[in-house]
Amino acid sequence: MASPPLQQPLEANSKGGMTRRLITFFAAAATLSGCTVIPKTVAPPPAALYEKGMVSAADPRGAEAGATILRQGGTATDAAIATMLALTVVEPQSSGIGGGGFYVTANARGEVETIDGRETAPAAAHPKWFFKDGTLLKFPEVVPGATSVGVPGNMALAAKAHSAHGRLPWAALFAPAIKLARDGFTITPRLYEMLEQSARVGGFSSEGRALFYGADGKPLPVGTLVKNPALAASLQMFADQGAKAFYSGTNATAIVTKVTTARVNPAPMTEADLAAYVAKDRPPVCGTYRQYRICSMGPPSSGATTLLATLIQLERFDMKALGKDNPVSWHLIAESQRLAYADRARFAADADFVTVPVAGMVDRNYLAARSALISPAGSIAKAAAGAPPGSEKLTFAPSPQLAENGTTHFAVVDRAGNAVSYTSTIESSFGSGIMAGGYFLNNELTDFDMNPELDGRQVANRVEGGKRPRSSMTPTLVYAPDGKLRLVVGAAGGVTIPAQVIRAVIGVIDWDLSAQDALALPVIFAPGTETVFVEKGTWLESMIPALKALGHADVQPRGLPLKANAIELRGSQAWGAADPRSEGKAVAE
Repeated sequence: MASPPLQQPLEANSKGGMTRRLITFFAAAATLSGCTVIPKTVAPPPAALYEKGMVSAADPRGAEAGATILRQGGTATDAAIATMLALTVVEPQSSGIGGGGFYVTANARGEVETIDGRETAPAAAHPKWFFKDGTLLKFPEVVPGATSVGVPGNMALAAKAHSAHGRLPWAALFAPAIKLARDGFTITPRLYEMLEQSARVGGFSSEGRALFYGADGKPLPVGTLVKNPALAASLQMFADQGAKAFYSGTNATAIVTKVTTARVNPAPMTEADLAAYVAKDRPPVCGTYRQYRICSMGPPSSGATTLLATLIQLERFDMKALGKDNPVSWHLIAESQRLAYADRARFAADADFVTVPVAGMVDRNYLAARSALISPAGSIAKAAAGAPPGSEKLTFAPSPQLAENGTTHFAVVDRAGNAVSYTSTIESSFGSGIMAGGYFLNNELTDFDMNPELDGRQVANRVEGGKRPRSSMTPTLVYAPDGKLRLVVGAAGGVTIPAQVIRAVIGVIDWDLSAQDALALPVIFAPGTETVFVEKGTWLESMIPALKALGHADVQPRGLPLKANAIELRGSQAWGAADPRSEGKAVAE
């Protein structure tokens, strides 16, 4: 479905669902567009809007794969798929075809569409999925092994997106990834660091050990050339036979066998679960901030609602005049986040299973009332969830939050003005630690609330068969007041993702920063609790005394799992940006 152009009125639409993850995070490491359907018409392609296309990704080899496809005449969607496939090979700790993702795209006319490729729970899953002998398991007990594995969605997402917006042959998009898997890729410092930290790959996956570890049990050194012939063969099969080969036949059998016979936490996934998987068109969630139109992902992602709520609540404050060096600016961002994240925890889930009041959560009147709780001179004692329109009939309870590190984001713009913002994930680093066909399977089901009840009431984000767990992924498009695309942005880092995108949008819109400088800004993260986290090792640490003076009793410096990518558009130029904390890079066509 496509969102209406900026000039058209935006309708409210209450359908949606969202994403989660935090407290164990540190233990383990507006108006809503009604998305009016715009009929597809045959029209001549617009003249080239940008001198060159651009791809920004968390690994240069992924970005180069996408840029290669652009040079061959591919669309932004073609390039995004090629990037996702290449990252499966070179960034196995973060994403890939064994996981899922969210895809936000728009054409040169600003018509926005989104596709939900989030993983689903097997049909046999139930609210007590994470219990053993009547006792709720702890998070570290369920991350490794098969109980946490959801049916992967990235391949179905890619096929659906290619059918709608691709130009090059499907098989051509696999060529860069197949070459990397067949001929080899080198271990980077970031991959080495994650291998060092990951007991799952070393402890549970024989394939992972064979690929990435030496006989001494230690990760292969930085610079080692790694070849993954099993993955090359899988990718070639999917290139030749299409996405259906992922969800049926030998690949589906391999996934089911790995899951049902896992040495740790085997689970009852079936080939029927894979055959039933569908990537879904979802209505984008759009709103305005200082006359900029911002569109992102709705349920089962909480990204759009958290992003828009935070920004709209801040709109009455002169963030530009306050500036980035003022502690009051960061205090206001934290206060607004606390309110938005509280609503996120209370209401976000898969809207196919529970009612999620998406329109109400980004309703400007509702958010004006929430904003009135924010003071530049002091802090809210307790940031509780509100009562957005549409929530009156809800009976489920608020839910705890967690966070993951196995996620990546990439942004693509082609010369014709088509844009893609795509966040892909396998949840924790290396997902479940289980490999099938040369790729890691996700542990995405840990994004559900493990305990299905709180205070005697069912939580919205409880496990159910066929359900999609809540996500924080926030792939975003930002349009300037003149209607032209200004920014394509997204991030990785679990429940910090909305906070990272918020920081980037404020940096560009309010503080007149380039996208690159905006991504370099430190992050303040206030996930709805009384604790505020500031990025450790940055100049935000020096503001802790000032933040405490403003009423934040608990401000903690933390190393946050941050990784963002963006492209900004100025005139006919596309400028790539990559988080300086990462190995990311932007590559021009």
